[in-house]
Amino acid sequence: MKKLLHLFSTFFLAVFFSGCATAPTTTSVSPAKPKNTYVIVHGAWGGGFAFKAVDDLLTADGNKVYRPTLTGQGEKVHLATPDTDLDTHITDITNVILWENLHDVILVGHSYGGMVITGVADRIPDRIKAIIYLDAFLPENGESLNTAGSTGAPGSGAGLRMSTDANGFVLYGGFNVNNTAIPRDVPMPPKTLSQPIVLKNQDAVKKIPTSYTAFIAPGRTLEQAQFYRFYQRAQARGWDLYTLESDHNAHRTHPKEEFALIEKATEKMTGAKDQSADTK
Repeated sequence: MKKLLHLFSTFFLAVFFSGCATAPTTTSVSPAKPKNTYVIVHGAWGGGFAFKAVDDLLTADGNKVYRPTLTGQGEKVHLATPDTDLDTHITDITNVILWENLHDVILVGHSYGGMVITGVADRIPDRIKAIIYLDAFLPENGESLNTAGSTGAPGSGAGLRMSTDANGFVLYGGFNVNNTAIPRDVPMPPKTLSQPIVLKNQDAVKKIPTSYTAFIAPGRTLEQAQFYRFYQRAQARGWDLYTLESDHNAHRTHPKEEFALIEKATEKMTGAKDQSADTK
């Protein structure tokens, strides 16, 4: 009996360890590192939803994209208060970058988003790899959107025409206050446009590669472009300059062209060639 038990134990152990030796092993595969990490800041009255088409194109090409909505805008319209200001919006985007622990960010701002990304870069320049202004405000220290203005050449009709609703929130010319569709444009809290920006870290920001793109409506010249004065500021700073034939909202009307321009500007500023371009 003892002999039989010994043989059985020997057989069991041999089978057990044999199974362990041949058990399949699993290896963890790290996700591929994205080409670039973009944080895109939308313009006034909009929301992150506006850049979905551009996001889809950038993501499909191997990039990681964040397009947060500013407080009181888009799906966050219920959070709007009269005290929501430019500083609130700068904090919105700064916190996305910090709480998501993002580094080497390509920071993109459209229109009013230029006010926001100017403040974000000033707060956390060490997290920013490059900056892209898309037909955007480019404020100097102490300017607000209202005082920076955006008029192009005299008589061009390019200035912003704004009014207020019953609650004192700001509307653009032709704003449809009866629109209940989702998504839709929503009124802007007045302090987002009137609060002056405070910049304290511009020596560090000057070291970040930056580009500016002016959108030119068909039939107009560069000098007649709505944001030409900010294009001139960028030119005076020696930034990379681009133009795109489009209305002010190229992310809606020309998403493919805007996507291509963003990647082109990124490649120029970072020196990272898009290898996939050779196979397209």
